[in-house]
Amino acid sequence: MVKKILHIILILVSTLLIAQDTQLEKKKKELENIKNELQQLQAELNAKSQKEKRTYDSYNNLNRQSHLISKIISNLQKEESIKQTQIDNIKKEISAIETEIASIKENYAKYVASIYKYGKTSELESLIDAKSFNQAVLRIKYLREFSNRRKSDIERLQANIAKLSEAKLTLNNQLEEKRKLKEAKESEITELNRKLHEEKKLLSLLRKDKSNISKKLNDRKKAEIQIRNLISKLIEEAEKKKEIIASTEKKISDKKITTDETDYDIDLSTKNFTSFSEMKGKMLWPISKGKIVTQFGEQRNRKLNTVTISYGVDILARGDLSVKVVADGVVSAVEWLPGYGTVIIVSHKGGYKTVYGHLGEVYVNEGDKLSTGGLIGKVGETLEGNILHFQIWNGRQSIDPENWLRK
Repeated sequence: MVKKILHIILILVSTLLIAQDTQLEKKKKELENIKNELQQLQAELNAKSQKEKRTYDSYNNLNRQSHLISKIISNLQKEESIKQTQIDNIKKEISAIETEIASIKENYAKYVASIYKYGKTSELESLIDAKSFNQAVLRIKYLREFSNRRKSDIERLQANIAKLSEAKLTLNNQLEEKRKLKEAKESEITELNRKLHEEKKLLSLLRKDKSNISKKLNDRKKAEIQIRNLISKLIEEAEKKKEIIASTEKKISDKKITTDETDYDIDLSTKNFTSFSEMKGKMLWPISKGKIVTQFGEQRNRKLNTVTISYGVDILARGDLSVKVVADGVVSAVEWLPGYGTVIIVSHKGGYKTVYGHLGEVYVNEGDKLSTGGLIGKVGETLEGNILHFQIWNGRQSIDPENWLRK
């Protein structure tokens, strides 16, 4: 009986062991399949990451090209304006000379009419009418000199007209070249915008990709550092220039140099600007009907489990894309920064500065003086939509714009 029971137990154990071996083999095979699937997914992820990087870099490069060509177009427009002003001035000079020639001819005609009226119509009559030979000689000499001087004046003025006309022709040719070049650059901008649109469509598929978000965050960190460094550089340059001006003005007051020697072409004075510090809580928004979508300070990314610092706010544009300067100021810099695209920095009274990023169009140049509410550009397109990045700095310290913008 005992033997029979042991035999049954042995059979059960053997069956159990066989079942366990089968289950183990099944799990091993399942594990192997999972490993193969993971390798395949990793390979696909690596390929996708490379494609994302190329697409992101391509988008940034196209954006930078667009920024640089926009600068070229802006400079060409300035040159066009200068050439047109020169042409207009030459036209005025030619008109003035033509008026002078007409006046000379008119005066000479009056003189001839006067001689005819009193019966002295020729040198011979003037000679006969003279009371003495010497008087006759003087009359003839005077008539000839008058006629020669008139002829010489007209020839000189006509030569001036010829030179001015030639200069006008040259300027017109240069103006036409500038216009053609500007048209070519505008065509390039159109083509770049088409490519940007295509790249944006590609990138829209990558918005949720971890590596792309990580790349964007890294670019943003770099851009924040660049903005901080740029503002520090602007402050240092402004301080150096102030020292130069102060030194020059001291020399003037000490009469060591004349005012003709003070040819500095910088104007750092902000005393005529409205007070920036008094605008706290009442400040104009840089875009109308905007909505803050990223706040100032620490930003936690749950997907990547990272924390970044935002030195400003992101404002979503709804409808009107126009960007306005929030206070009187002077344009300190127009730069392109990775993660923020085209950026404008404006200096204000009291050492304050404002930063406007993600601009698609720029309407100002470095050194331009601006009034509150003045149009400086348009919001560009980012992966999240039409978003303006806006910062306020007091010296080297960034401050929360939400405390300054009117509610």
